[in-house]
Amino acid sequence: MSILGLKKKQPKTFKVKVITMDAEMEFSCEVKWKGKDLFDLVCRTVGLRETWFFGLRYTVKDTYAWLKPDKRVLDQEVPKDSPITFNFLAKFFPEKVEEELVQEITQHLFFLQVKKQILDEEIFCSPEASVLLASYAVQAKYGDYDPNFHKPGFLAQDELLPKTVVMQYQMTADMWEEKITAWYAEHRGLARDEAEMEYLKIAQDLEMYGVSYFEITQNKRDTNLLLGVDAQGLHIYSPNSKLTPNKSFPWSGIRNISYSEKEFTIKPLDKKKDVFKFYSSQLRVNKLTKEEKRLMEQKMREAEQLAVKLVEQSERRLKEADHLKQDLTEAKDAERRAKQKLLEITKTTYPLIAAYSAPPAPPAPPEAADFACESPPARLDFKDSDMKRLSMEIERERLEYMEKSKHLQDQLKELKSEIESLKLEEQQQQQASLYNMHSEARGYIQEPVYIAHSNRNSAYMSQMAYFEEV
Repeated sequence: MSILGLKKKQPKTFKVKVITMDAEMEFSCEVKWKGKDLFDLVCRTVGLRETWFFGLRYTVKDTYAWLKPDKRVLDQEVPKDSPITFNFLAKFFPEKVEEELVQEITQHLFFLQVKKQILDEEIFCSPEASVLLASYAVQAKYGDYDPNFHKPGFLAQDELLPKTVVMQYQMTADMWEEKITAWYAEHRGLARDEAEMEYLKIAQDLEMYGVSYFEITQNKRDTNLLLGVDAQGLHIYSPNSKLTPNKSFPWSGIRNISYSEKEFTIKPLDKKKDVFKFYSSQLRVNKLTKEEKRLMEQKMREAEQLAVKLVEQSERRLKEADHLKQDLTEAKDAERRAKQKLLEITKTTYPLIAAYSAPPAPPAPPEAADFACESPPARLDFKDSDMKRLSMEIERERLEYMEKSKHLQDQLKELKSEIESLKLEEQQQQQASLYNMHSEARGYIQEPVYIAHSNRNSAYMSQMAYFEEV
């Protein structure tokens, strides 16, 4: 058989490079892997559990796109280079970082990304706020300020302020460092994660924080508006101002969003308000088939069932905790009864023991003898061995109580920890399930779905998928 007649053997793996905000990783992936397989591998490698905030971004045709989780990696418009390069970035931004970011690694990745966006001037920041943010960044990197160690010029190699801020004032690098250091010295005692969280708490109040911008037009010809999407809703901006929107549509005030070809329509919940229409040449969306719609609805039901299951588990754990508390109370009552019993027996037998051990009394006169005969005879049969036996029984009961009490307290402690973990897992599972459910709905517009949550991120995540560049 001719060698030329053999088909060329297809490779079974391909190389991928993933760049996070502070590291680069390379993986060997199977050709059948979907986007979710690669994304899960990256999250496991990083040690990230709050996965719903993040995504894998790649460059295609001079623009950005996010890797779809349920489609094979090689079937998407990813670069054909080897290795294929992805950036692991935050895709959705929390509205309240202190409440919503739990893991330290999640906080750190957000801190690095937001800091870069501020330095690259993708997020506008005033000079005053820039200096304060820089001081927290220095605290996170260098720890507590020490004048004997942090000599003038120690920040010379650090990029801490946006270039526009530096150019606004006639100040040297040493003068900027002096201002930053003055604030830096005030942060003594803050650990790295605490300093990074303080940075994010300030940054989240900046006007452009967490906003994704898309060029749109209302006349199909010229791009003369910007559409901003964030955790609060949709915002319409003038092209020369990304700070103050001309019009806003909060998620809670949107009845639905529909589209036909490139035309998008936002219908407010209040039917008296005008419907807003716009066009975009950069948004490439596809309608879902009936089968994809059915799968999406199935995922919604699965997410609801999972939420119910987690709630039931939490309630069962709480009931177990109540039962353990009741057992502990009963054990304490048993100890009190044992102590009371010992006290009563001791008081009752003390006169008998004393009489038994006293010398014989002199013979009584006849009258006294007659009187004594009329009284009931005293019982002097309580022996030392009886007292020892009773003491041993009470000591055994006490030891059993102590052992049971310790066991119950250990169980309570463990149960409380499980309940707290369960509550966190419930929140994370609900958020993750909702994100995965809606991430498939690229381009399918439906009535907004709201599930009880501590913030508006679920609605934000579901709607954001309609405006990302795919």
